[in-house]
Amino acid sequence: MASSISSPTSAPPRLTSLSHGGGCGCKIAPGVLREILQSTHGMAIPDQLLVGIETADDAAVYQLNDHQALIATTDFFMPIVDDPYDFGRIAATNAISDVYAMGGTPIMALGIVGMPVNVLPMPTIARILQGGQDVCRDAGIPIAGGHTIDSVEPIYGLVVLGLVHPSRIKRNNGAKPGDVLVLGKPLGMGVLSAALKKEQLSDAGYQAMIRYTTQLNRPGIALAALDGVHALTDVTGFGLGGHTLELARGAQVQVTIDWANVPLVDGVRTLAEHGFVTGASGRNWASYGDDIVLPAGFAAADQALLSDPQTSGGLLVTCSPERVQKVLDIFHAEGFEQAAVIGSVEAGSGLHVK
Repeated sequence: MASSISSPTSAPPRLTSLSHGGGCGCKIAPGVLREILQSTHGMAIPDQLLVGIETADDAAVYQLNDHQALIATTDFFMPIVDDPYDFGRIAATNAISDVYAMGGTPIMALGIVGMPVNVLPMPTIARILQGGQDVCRDAGIPIAGGHTIDSVEPIYGLVVLGLVHPSRIKRNNGAKPGDVLVLGKPLGMGVLSAALKKEQLSDAGYQAMIRYTTQLNRPGIALAALDGVHALTDVTGFGLGGHTLELARGAQVQVTIDWANVPLVDGVRTLAEHGFVTGASGRNWASYGDDIVLPAGFAAADQALLSDPQTSGGLLVTCSPERVQKVLDIFHAEGFEQAAVIGSVEAGSGLHVK
């Protein structure tokens, strides 16, 4: 094990060795989070606050005037990979995603930085920040400030602000019976990160992981402008199961996932079968598994993938059937080749898997 104090003659420790959990797998389990939030006292809500915490949506939205609403979000976590530059890119991409998931355009970011400065060399920390900066440059926004602390575990992320027309806000509670469910990215980020932490991930697996976790969810802007798109969210730490449940509960509908159509990163099901799953996957399932109806014989590996925490995961969209092809065209034009129809919405309640 690497020394806790770096020196010119010692190699810096692996980033993932310094964190008890990585990426969006660090999230507090949804059941525990609900209990925490229920214990807090309510406060007066201004009329201009169009989206708050009521449906666990992706970001807060505050109306500025008849034509503009401000989107505000924050996301940060511990390392999911060992390469500092890749860690910075992934964290920044993940944070910006929540603005796209509301249908907005990001305008600027603030950095959130907590680093064990006596453990990590300064060039390593600088590479993390450079990765985040380069993603923000790709998204067309500046990092205009932020805050840093000396912490036990490495932490990096962003506060991100965006703008959206009030009529184009896409919430996670707008699904309607008859809608079709579309997922923008394949699942498997938590499984890949578990294999990486145990040094069992292939080069191809790592490249796939970096490709998807650093792919900006820009299609959210065009999807928000499309009539017939009713709900929009992104799949992150609570997994496909958790975020689809939020969608169903918010709209008071039943969502059915056709598991055979859910895109998976190549090789992740085999990895899951061999036990490469995160602790967060189990915590997720313990929080909401009783509310999901599974088919008989649903494999343990598939259950783990259903609750697999996604870092910088794909957009989850519900739209009217006549808009499905246009939704897929928007995804494909932005390089999301594996975007696919994965289910449907109908009257009822809860999440069913077939």
